[in-house]
Amino acid sequence: MNSTNCPLDTLAQTDTLLEKFREEVFEGLHSKPKRLPSKYFYDKAGDKLFQQIMACPEYYLTDCELEIFQSKAAELAQTITSVNGDFDLIELGAGDATKSQYLLRYLSDQKVDFSYMPIDISGNILSVLEKRLKAEIKGLDITCLEGEYFDRLGIAARLSPRRKVVMLLGANIGNMEPREAAVFCKKLRTHLKTGDLVLIGFDLKKHPQVIWDAYNDRAGITSRFNLNLLQRINRELNGDFDLDQFVHYQSYDPLTGACRSYLVSKTDQEVLVAGQPIDFRQDEIISMEISQKYDPEEITSMAKQAGFMPIGYFTDSRNWFLDTIWQCVDLY
Repeated sequence: MNSTNCPLDTLAQTDTLLEKFREEVFEGLHSKPKRLPSKYFYDKAGDKLFQQIMACPEYYLTDCELEIFQSKAAELAQTITSVNGDFDLIELGAGDATKSQYLLRYLSDQKVDFSYMPIDISGNILSVLEKRLKAEIKGLDITCLEGEYFDRLGIAARLSPRRKVVMLLGANIGNMEPREAAVFCKKLRTHLKTGDLVLIGFDLKKHPQVIWDAYNDRAGITSRFNLNLLQRINRELNGDFDLDQFVHYQSYDPLTGACRSYLVSKTDQEVLVAGQPIDFRQDEIISMEISQKYDPEEITSMAKQAGFMPIGYFTDSRNWFLDTIWQCVDLY
């Protein structure tokens, strides 16, 4: 099972993704307050900017989860393989597999029978990922699937009857409102069978300043990352956003755990997107992203309400980040 993209006609898929991008951008910009889906941050330029964000000294999340996968790969693998049988390891939002590569390498070294199916909305990052992993992990069975999580998860299920181990790392679940995250977990459970596993990364609540600094780096890379989505709209949807007329603003509420990114219009202005005018008032915001933080009790409750049972907890040395393994239990 070796493929760079999903087994669909590439041009047709590209047209479908572009149309969905257009629809979701218009839906968001006509909402009150205005919003844009953060999943569209990751075009080629966005991929590069996010790599730079992860290298920022303020951005602790990558280092924390990387520490878990570097130091506890054997423990993670032991928990995953405690359920007998070969399996498909499916990573949602795989990116460049910075963390998961340590688990992949350990499983391969232990001669575990598994296939790796990274799913990502960025075809660019998947092509880079496949080339690198094939060179670094000899014999790795990899099938890259470009597109939305659940669409590609359905294809992964049809490609193989083996049991599934689904990974969602990088605190990606935090990019959903808590209610959305709960719905997501319940939907994920419906795509899996009893005994399948899920490995999910959560950013834990901690000192508010540490969290705020992580999303407001002094070098301004996070600002450019947010503004890049406007540039993508200009390029792909024939927009005319003036990036100099918007500024990035970050907030964190330690009571709710919600860390939010916004773009703020500096002036009254009209922007054209695909020939349609969008009006902005001075100081009007575009909601760009939420990065929700959780405590362990909230995470356990989310698992149980969605039809999972936590069977493993793995934290970094500072207890700032948690990777937890959930097992699918019978639904009644």
